[in-house]
Amino acid sequence: MLHVLYLVHDVSDPAVRRRITMLRTGGARVTLAGFRRTATPIADIEGLRPIDLGATRDGRFAQRLAAVAKAAVSLRAKLSGTPRPDLIIARNLEMLALAGRARSAFGATVPIVYECLDIHRLVLRNDVLGKALRATERHLARDVKLLVTSSPAFIANYFKPFRQVAAPVELVENKYFETAAILPGARQVAETPAAPPWRIGWFGALRCRRSLELLADFTRRMDGRFEVVLRGRPALSEFPDFHAFVEAEPYLSFRGPYRNPEDMASIYQDVHFSWAIDFFEEGQNSEWLLPNRLYEGCRFGAVPISMGHTETGRFLSQQDIGILLPQATPDALESAIGKMEEHRFDRLKARVLSQNPRMWSYDRSDCRALVEKLRRLTIVREPLAAEALA
Repeated sequence: MLHVLYLVHDVSDPAVRRRITMLRTGGARVTLAGFRRTATPIADIEGLRPIDLGATRDGRFAQRLAAVAKAAVSLRAKLSGTPRPDLIIARNLEMLALAGRARSAFGATVPIVYECLDIHRLVLRNDVLGKALRATERHLARDVKLLVTSSPAFIANYFKPFRQVAAPVELVENKYFETAAILPGARQVAETPAAPPWRIGWFGALRCRRSLELLADFTRRMDGRFEVVLRGRPALSEFPDFHAFVEAEPYLSFRGPYRNPEDMASIYQDVHFSWAIDFFEEGQNSEWLLPNRLYEGCRFGAVPISMGHTETGRFLSQQDIGILLPQATPDALESAIGKMEEHRFDRLKARVLSQNPRMWSYDRSDCRALVEKLRRLTIVREPLAAEALA
């Protein structure tokens, strides 16, 4: 059984839980180590007791850098009771900085996989800091055996032009994970709630103030014809007044966190549209990503709303589904959906549901294929000369 040491930036991140589930479903054994965004250590993630590397704070680059330096000193001792892994997966650049240290702690050559699912705005700067971070990433990635990323636009706009990682690339999209096999034609989508009011669901990492203000302006203008339901983890480092802002809006409601995949069907089947727009790093990461909510919403029949010029918009345009906005304004949103009627919505939803379920979901066979690809990285090949003699 493949033994994976998974180094992560935030052990409580729901996406970390999803990746652990994929690895274990595919037949791998996982040891989890990483930082946390909570005051006290986390005791359990999917039955695993994480190796705690300390606390970090969202949006505090200097603090996170100091935490990585501190963890590098203590990492050998923290891993002392861990059996030697067959493979190390480092999620994000800060964990790649610790991967080599972890490998040396086991006194063996362990392949390293670099998992990068966001391109941070700091590495895209053209100043001394940005150039230094890119140089650091290239240096740390020199021995990486595989790069795992989630959007073709990350490769086209960052990894390829900047030549950051020479290793092969594996595209693992942010798809929903099905516990059963995906059968052709399978839908499992409940009836849509009655409308009006039409409900827009914005779920996941809530970090975009511009989206929040845009949706607030639009719903007030529609005077109750539209509502917005928010669920997930608000980034209070980006808008510390998030809760007060939402409470003051008559047509916005925040309904707390949710479990993935346990709650996905119920939360998406309670809305009509899925907000798949993010201006958090406008012109960069936000335009390049293919977010979790794109796949999750479409899996359960919610009609996605996106910006036409983004990677998400291009993806939806290719499939001829969803609502694409030309501009991020209340006027554009009103023009696109303000006069929504049942017959039009039924057509939009039918287009989403007509797609191949594999476009939105991974199942156990995909997990096994991923783990098998990782396992092949651990096979030590004989030198070419020896092969020629055989």
